[in-house]
Amino acid sequence: MKKISIFIELTRLNKPIGFLLLFWPCLWGLTLANYQNQNNLTYIYYLILFFLGSVLMRSVGCIINDIVDKKFDKKVLRTKFRPIASGEISVLNALVYVFILCLLALIILLQFNFLTISLGIASMFLAFSYPYMKRFTYWPQLFLGLTFNWGIIMAWTAMNNAISIEPIILYISAIFWTLGYDTVYGLQDIKDDEIIGLKSTAIKFKNSAKIFVGACYFLFTLFLLSLAIIMDANKYFYILLIVVILQLFYQIRTFKKDNPTSCLKVFKSNNYVGLVVFLCMGTFSFL
Repeated sequence: MKKISIFIELTRLNKPIGFLLLFWPCLWGLTLANYQNQNNLTYIYYLILFFLGSVLMRSVGCIINDIVDKKFDKKVLRTKFRPIASGEISVLNALVYVFILCLLALIILLQFNFLTISLGIASMFLAFSYPYMKRFTYWPQLFLGLTFNWGIIMAWTAMNNAISIEPIILYISAIFWTLGYDTVYGLQDIKDDEIIGLKSTAIKFKNSAKIFVGACYFLFTLFLLSLAIIMDANKYFYILLIVVILQLFYQIRTFKKDNPTSCLKVFKSNNYVGLVVFLCMGTFSFL
């Protein structure tokens, strides 16, 4: 039972917001793509595959991140009790978990067409290099946006076996969403990160955090609006988009950069944003 508990903590399965924020963009892309062929059985089957893939790859990402950041995690109050940093599990055993999880993810990936498989393999470069970004640039959140939302493109190609302008617009939109919410998340560790020399947009824009996050969310909704115009969205899309805007406005008003609890609460509330944007995409496929 202790080993199971350590594995759950290591992969953050006890904190589902992580894999949900990875899954929502996959679901957006899948739902958007379904409007072209209206194959609901395939849609449901792929939905299950992308959900399982999101859980597996999020788990892999957490383990790799903890291995790479082992020395840094020991110096940060929020992370020093993570299994690898605290010595509850060795790096070698953690790598065994990585291998098993990647193997399971590969089995899922092989259920798709060749284009989607190729995109999935390409995404591994993003997933495995992301943990190093905070050492070299103040923009690791941007790199996370590129990584976390890759599922939009994969979901589209899984359904249509081709790339089009629609998923690219949605992908760009989601990158700004991630850039915003992960900056809020990064504000929790800003003091420790500055001491140990790590970089982030939270540090770069610490004196204008609300303005920066607001700009990211503005661009997020602007690209969603562009997608709606291109696809001649119905009135329900615009109604739901207003709900998204209100949620984002609430986030900006609520989080306080010097209050980690408020930052974590606002970060988690993006699960609701993911849900409403999914409903937006559903207006193309199901209404």
